[in-house]
Amino acid sequence: MREKDELSGQEGHATSPPPTGAGGNSDAVDKGQARFSIGQSVQHRKFGFRGVIFDVDPVFANTEEWYNAIPAEVRPRKDQPFYHLFAVNPADQSPYVAYVSEQNLVPIEDGEDVVHPQLEEYFEGRDGDFWVVPRDRVN
Repeated sequence: MREKDELSGQEGHATSPPPTGAGGNSDAVDKGQARFSIGQSVQHRKFGFRGVIFDVDPVFANTEEWYNAIPAEVRPRKDQPFYHLFAVNPADQSPYVAYVSEQNLVPIEDGEDVVHPQLEEYFEGRDGDFWVVPRDRVN
């Protein structure tokens, strides 16, 4: 699985596979620290790609190399939630995993579905606009 740098659009290797548990930092969602929730469909504010959140880090938790590869003038703050997404390239609909800062995401409001092969594997289905995390993945 490939991961795209959130701001430059450059591809790189994914930092980690999807978590097997409920996501070590999903408590950020429960405490109201994060604006978006696991299972929610979102869109990148600048690049337009769409994805579904499968994990949340309350603050930046990727490598310094990844962070420093983003041009300084558009580099996001580290002291905000960062989201792991099952994302889809809008040009060719190819799936990948993305790591995106909260400041660069907006909710998808048009109801259009995100189609990604790992959604059916990771989630147990949908409940309205949200994908549902299986109970065995929730701590």
